[in-house]
Amino acid sequence: MTKDFYTAIKERRSIYGINNEVKVSDEKIKEIVEFAVKHIPSAFNSQSSRLVVLTGEAHNKLWDITTETLRKAVGGGDFTGTQQKMDSFKSGYGTILFLEDESVVKSLQEQFATYADNFPIWSQHTSGMHQLVVWTALEAEGLGATLQHYNPLIDDEVKKEWSIPNNWKLIAQMPFGNPTAPAGEKEFQPLEDRIKFYK
Repeated sequence: MTKDFYTAIKERRSIYGINNEVKVSDEKIKEIVEFAVKHIPSAFNSQSSRLVVLTGEAHNKLWDITTETLRKAVGGGDFTGTQQKMDSFKSGYGTILFLEDESVVKSLQEQFATYADNFPIWSQHTSGMHQLVVWTALEAEGLGATLQHYNPLIDDEVKKEWSIPNNWKLIAQMPFGNPTAPAGEKEFQPLEDRIKFYK
């Protein structure tokens, strides 16, 4: 890891300008994803998160699928802005798909009926933690990423293309690559309006 934890958290931002000229090995990317999936906590140790890593032609295929799906949705409308956004994601090195195994959630709902309404919420919490840790780890290695949500529009075709089980629910897509432009300025609300301390 090239950055300490606080620096990586601070500098983790939405980086839209990316290309595929990364200096990080596929083995390191695999290590990051496997570390996150193994060690991120989950409610009742459910381990419901599922990740799919797409690079090379698989990465390109994802954004081709997304582009054509959105083009159909727009119909005859102006597609210029959307096309530029799709091209920017496709220009990266890879995309990580974040999914949740709904069969795990359903099983917990059946086993612990008292908490049934909470398990889908806790599943989302788990996915969010995976997203943050992977994103921060990519940042620590000098990679830029964003978090996208083209689900459920692309769900069926994505599952078909990569033989993803139907019970894996797509939550988010994270295109990543070598940063080519910095993140925009970020404004912060006063911490005293957001945090309370008591003794």
